[in-house]
Amino acid sequence: MKPLPVVQPVPDPGDLPAPTTETTAVVADAARTEALKPAILDAIRTVFDPEIPVNIMELGLVYDVWVDAAGVAGIRMTLTAPGCPAAQSLPVEVAHKVKAVPGVSDVKVDVVWDPPWTKDRMSDAAKLQLGMW
Repeated sequence: MKPLPVVQPVPDPGDLPAPTTETTAVVADAARTEALKPAILDAIRTVFDPEIPVNIMELGLVYDVWVDAAGVAGIRMTLTAPGCPAAQSLPVEVAHKVKAVPGVSDVKVDVVWDPPWTKDRMSDAAKLQLGMW
């Protein structure tokens, strides 16, 4: 029997945890971002949601990636739900994996809730893998 994915209702905005603001001081440098973004995205593709056998890029959890002139990477991401059990571990794992990319000196990760994540953000491959097509 194929397991069915759990689709959680969209929470009331007043019930959401406050978004983090670690990346506000990271000002994008176009040349550094262009040079490092492909390797950063490859590193993020090695991070999997522990409850879903799909990487967080394919799930559509990463909204933006940029790098400043000093090599500090800024990452805006979300979670599938505010009560996600991996809420503490996923941003830490993303930072750890991205910091290992040559040329990245530090990583700042913000977890944001706007725009809210929906299954529409998932890649076609993720939808197919999870039987949501």
